[in-house]
Amino acid sequence: MERAEQIARDFIDALSSGDTDRILGCYTDDATVWTAGSLPISGLHDLDEIRALCDGLLGAFPEGLKFTITAMTIGDDRVAIEAEGHGLHASGRVYDQRYHFLLELRDGKVAQMKEYFDTELAREVLLG
Repeated sequence: MERAEQIARDFIDALSSGDTDRILGCYTDDATVWTAGSLPISGLHDLDEIRALCDGLLGAFPEGLKFTITAMTIGDDRVAIEAEGHGLHASGRVYDQRYHFLLELRDGKVAQMKEYFDTELAREVLLG
């Protein structure tokens, strides 16, 4: 369980870094990310699409998008994370988001990530 917790914390730290290569380094070679909602960024994504999403979305926060873990539940090879994300979007709007990440781990990395969040806030700030 301690190893799973550390993998999860390293993953959130990587997201906060805004460094796409560091983020991708947390994933297995065949990883997928599923994002909730009906936004253009929603759905199931492979590593190439994850790279593009990281570059585009995280790049829209000149001062970074910082994630803070507020709760974590660990079981087997799954980690549920409640987190807050805070940053100043390139549009000048503050982005204060609440997330639930479900990580499925394999071989010390994230094999699948599911992301739940306020899609209307994302639509308004990220895509508006």
